[in-house]
Amino acid sequence: MTRKKFRGLALAIVLAAPVVSYAEDAMIQFSLSDQSRWNYFSDQVMGGVSEGAASFDASGDQPILRLTGKVSTANRGGFIQARTKLDAPLPATAQGVILNVRGNDQTYYVHLRTTRTVLPWQFYQASFDVSETWKQVRIPFDDFAPYGGLLRKTFDAKAVRSLAVAAFGRDHDADLSVRAVGFY
Repeated sequence: MTRKKFRGLALAIVLAAPVVSYAEDAMIQFSLSDQSRWNYFSDQVMGGVSEGAASFDASGDQPILRLTGKVSTANRGGFIQARTKLDAPLPATAQGVILNVRGNDQTYYVHLRTTRTVLPWQFYQASFDVSETWKQVRIPFDDFAPYGGLLRKTFDAKAVRSLAVAAFGRDHDADLSVRAVGFY
């Protein structure tokens, strides 16, 4: 199989997955309408005390994922997140993450897990800032840094297996709304 045919096949597999759709602007977008695809996690899984929730609002023309809570670094904690798994690998041509977000004037994170992030505390992360108005954020894969040790500095787009939006790393009140998330 030629490399070009393989890329086409990989893209077709990604496009056939129920969790993503291919938009005209070459964006692979996750569905926020399938709430069962998104899981909420907090540092309580490791003894932390952060509290929060991931909720969905489908009353408007676009579903909205809302991550809210109180992040605390007590007990070596410090995160809340909403995560979804990919059903198929990304195409090798994927260049980064794209989001449409608003929130409470704080810094938030995207966490990517790959085939090489085996331990629960390993991921690649990149930050983004939000304001009270909706804005589009594009984060190139080159902006993601390894977290948790024993990881390469960069990753292959085809190795990405999950994406999370997270309030992370400091004591603060979280309020993040996401109405589009995907890869470009």
